[in-house]
Amino acid sequence: MIKIKDKSLKGWKFIDLFAGIGGFHYAISSFGAKCVMASEWDKHANNVYYKNHKIEPLGDITSIDEADIPKHDILAGGFPCQAFSISGKQKGFEDTRGTLFFDVARIVNKHKPRILFLENVKNFIRHDNGNTIKVVQNTLKDLGYEVFFKVLNTSNYGLPQNRERVFIIGFRHGVRKKDFQFPESLDKKISLKEFLEEDISEAKIVNRTDIKIYKNPELTPTLFNGFEIPNRPLQIGIVNKGGQGERIYHPNGHAVTLSAYGGGVGSKTGLYYIDGRIRKLTPRECANIQGFPKSFKLHDNKNQSYKQFGNSVSVDVLQHILKKIVYSVS
Repeated sequence: MIKIKDKSLKGWKFIDLFAGIGGFHYAISSFGAKCVMASEWDKHANNVYYKNHKIEPLGDITSIDEADIPKHDILAGGFPCQAFSISGKQKGFEDTRGTLFFDVARIVNKHKPRILFLENVKNFIRHDNGNTIKVVQNTLKDLGYEVFFKVLNTSNYGLPQNRERVFIIGFRHGVRKKDFQFPESLDKKISLKEFLEEDISEAKIVNRTDIKIYKNPELTPTLFNGFEIPNRPLQIGIVNKGGQGERIYHPNGHAVTLSAYGGGVGSKTGLYYIDGRIRKLTPRECANIQGFPKSFKLHDNKNQSYKQFGNSVSVDVLQHILKKIVYSVS
């Protein structure tokens, strides 16, 4: 998480939909804005959200009347990816009925916030042969918004995790005063090693006879096979047949994408050769590479923590986008 000195969103209000454990909350509030409502259906995520942000999220967004939602300037959320079965019929937000994006659209239609800040998986832009993103664009345009979207990778914004997500920004007509551009990749080399913890009591250590290390794990801090270490995962071995969750990476590179689910002995975090041992990341290390502050209070159950960080957004990436949003509206 970046320390933000610019509080130009002070006085602005935002709502946090599909809130999870509050990645959007950290990012937007760091610019001075105040959260006036959050919604999340998962009770375990709700508990963690409350512990960290002192806001009790409302439940399932589909059961919340848009008239009961407070007025707000920013609507934020990582809505689930769903295909729109009647896409392309140009009926505005009616085309999205039966999906959770419909709930975003009906709230936007009612409150007309100044900024929309949405996130989804990379494949969202190819979902349903591209029809899904077209419906989102057309719906938001019909509701009076300029729409921008782009796939960004967490690895390029100061956090060592290969995590590609599409970000969708909507400016209500008349709000944007300057050109909007998504942030360029940072020219900064970082490694997973810099984000590791001394306390690894929560980590799963893997000791098996079918571990194969096929690249020298004793790397120099900056070189890999004679070349400068890139900002990407560096695979050096496998467990079993090397399927999902069975690949071993070096901490001088980046982590693979954190996942809420996934299989294999390294499920949810991947496996890493660290200090001569093969292990998963700890929940706190997952928090670190998602940009959550050291003060963040974890769920008591580590499996819930893994799921929550696998579902979360990368805070630093959101902050870099917000810098560009703030520039465009000021």
